[in-house]
Amino acid sequence: MANNGRPGAVRKLKKGPTTGTGGHGRKALEGKGPTPKAEDRPYHKAYKNKQLAERSEAKRAGGSRGAGARSGPKGRATEEVVTGRNSVVEALRAGIPAKALHVAIRIEMDDRVKESLKLAAERGIPLLETGKPELDRMTDDAVHQGLVLQIPPYDYQDAYDLAEQTVDRWKKGHVTNAPLFVALDGITDPRNLGAIIRSVSAFSGHGVIVPERRSVGVTAAAWKTSAGAAVRVPVARASNLNNALKQFKSMGIFVLGLDGDGDVSLPDLTLATEPVCIVVGSEGKGLSRLVRENCDQIVSIPIDSAMESLNASMAVGISLYEVSRQRAAK
Repeated sequence: MANNGRPGAVRKLKKGPTTGTGGHGRKALEGKGPTPKAEDRPYHKAYKNKQLAERSEAKRAGGSRGAGARSGPKGRATEEVVTGRNSVVEALRAGIPAKALHVAIRIEMDDRVKESLKLAAERGIPLLETGKPELDRMTDDAVHQGLVLQIPPYDYQDAYDLAEQTVDRWKKGHVTNAPLFVALDGITDPRNLGAIIRSVSAFSGHGVIVPERRSVGVTAAAWKTSAGAAVRVPVARASNLNNALKQFKSMGIFVLGLDGDGDVSLPDLTLATEPVCIVVGSEGKGLSRLVRENCDQIVSIPIDSAMESLNASMAVGISLYEVSRQRAAK
């Protein structure tokens, strides 16, 4: 039997070329490339473990216990936090500048918490009630015990500008003592920096110079060790310590390096009454080769032969005392 069908049920094909997909079908069939490693996938457990490991390594490399720094553009610290009840209350007692005190919601009160709240209120530091997840995020999961103190980044002066201003004021008679600076070469312990700042303040120094790289900065630990002297003594940064020392010499500032194998013994120092910059290296390594070459004199402190070297801050304190003594005698 013939199948008549209904009219129009059969679609007639047009003759000639048909419109193509433009390659869309082929692109849809393409793959998305190799599967990323588990540690590179943000929602995978391995990724989170990798992030925690990197944070822990960063803390071990550059932080003191109870404090941590966050990094901003070009690796510069944008803020620092002091964590833990003992550390926070001690920081507040030392008068360390602070942006805010974060207190956990429904924190269990003890004497340290009460004193922290009292000190912060007396200094006008904002008190912020913060949830535990946010405190964990701020401290990179460090033990904070419900207290986190935010420290603003230190405002460093430029080393050249500080030296130029000090020399200019001295020549005009606005400063009675000849310019006196201390430069740090390879010092990484913030407690050493704090102790050096304290000695510079005690012996009428005009500033401390720290390199921009591979050097300690003014952290909460440095503030605490300085016992408030960091408010009075400016700390300046030099992008390159060797270049800064050359600029100091061009201004008439004598550069004296401290080292056990010195050209002159400290009691025989004849440049103490002149503008000077004392450079101290790390304990054990001492001064770097280039810094040593840029010194006008290498000065040694006479010590007992059984003692190999002095702590950097102790060596600076002894040297500043001798400079101060000779200046007073003159």
